[in-house]
Amino acid sequence: MSSITGTTGTMAVDWEQRIDFDRLRRDRLARLRAQLHRSELGAVLAFDFANIRYMTATHIGTWAVDKLIRFSLLTRTGEPISWDFGSAAKHHQQHNPWLMDGEPRARAGISTLRGAFHPDAGIAQEVAAKIKQELDAAGLAGEPLGIDVVEPPVLFALQEAGIRVVDGQQVFLEARRIKTSEEIGLLTQAAAMVDAAYEDLYEFLRPGVRENETVGLVAKKLYDLGSEYVEGVNAISGERCSPHPHVYSDRLIRPGDPAFFDILHSYNGYRTCYYRTFAVGSASRAQRDAYTRAREYMDLAIAAVKPGATTADIVSLWPTAKEFGFSDEEAAFALQYGHGVGLSIWEKPIFSRLVSLEHPETLEEGMVFALETYWPSADGVGAARIEEELVVTADGCEVITKFPAENLMVAGGRRYYTVDGPMNSLREAQSHLNTPAGRGEPS
Repeated sequence: MSSITGTTGTMAVDWEQRIDFDRLRRDRLARLRAQLHRSELGAVLAFDFANIRYMTATHIGTWAVDKLIRFSLLTRTGEPISWDFGSAAKHHQQHNPWLMDGEPRARAGISTLRGAFHPDAGIAQEVAAKIKQELDAAGLAGEPLGIDVVEPPVLFALQEAGIRVVDGQQVFLEARRIKTSEEIGLLTQAAAMVDAAYEDLYEFLRPGVRENETVGLVAKKLYDLGSEYVEGVNAISGERCSPHPHVYSDRLIRPGDPAFFDILHSYNGYRTCYYRTFAVGSASRAQRDAYTRAREYMDLAIAAVKPGATTADIVSLWPTAKEFGFSDEEAAFALQYGHGVGLSIWEKPIFSRLVSLEHPETLEEGMVFALETYWPSADGVGAARIEEELVVTADGCEVITKFPAENLMVAGGRRYYTVDGPMNSLREAQSHLNTPAGRGEPS
């Protein structure tokens, strides 16, 4: 690819170098293996959907994200082994050659279905037996096993089998902290799809539209473009903007309303988290001021991003919770915020006054993260929310979220006009019509 943040078509072609998925699989596994060797663990066991995909390049649909039914193991001395749900294992054997060198490493296996299986069925013990067999064969019987997330019955069964279980999530997240060039390409493509969704949304927004209608519009656009999973569309309007409820409703959008949206979806596993704010029909002075404030905090943060800077450097540029109406940083968490983006929405590094000032993380080339700013409007009703995704480059950063956000955009299909031209609001237009100039009288 000519640019690490460039985009191509989404199909495979013979006449242009696009995403190299073989290299993606190899590079991810190499990074995970290197991080495992830097740790004190003998192996890592994954139940988390994103970690399984990072390790094994397997995927059975987003319906399985919250089931904890699949699990995969990587030892210091071996190759990844994946135990999968029913016929999915046979599908992997047929279509995932990277799991089929020698003895099949795509195998049938299932966990406890979050407790749905009867406890006496012994499913948790079977999971533990499978893992113990592999650890023993690798000569790692006495070494600690790192796990990302786990159901209590499985945890207890592993311990009863004599396995020392420790936190393994840090190994996975450290491996995933720096993105490969293929990952950056997929993240950029995912953001480009949201660019297109925002274009449709801007054209669609007008008084009389419901928040849930905008969610449907965006979801269809993304699926039409090739998204594998629309995790959520956070559609917030009017007085629901302050405080931010983090969930859409069936509210009818009215003239003059602020409206902000967060679009979260997955393209080949790689996510977006991408806010934009609009005024619908017109923009009040209070809303324009709130947007300006949110944009200023965003621009300050972006200008400070470069290798060697820290998360503390970034969050120190943002207001404290009390400055925008909250009692403490925990109460205002995720309003002035930043987070890594990859196979999960929230990865390393995290930017928040809640933790970053005392526990700063150093920014490195190849990191991809989102920065989010928020400011409530002075009228107590509206608010502005802006989010940009960035790739850290050798000497700064590049923004990969391209839908315009430098200034507050007014959506609604038409502007309010007077005889002298466009006005920012219906109230401003009506007020102007009551003046001599608005009535066409000589001044």
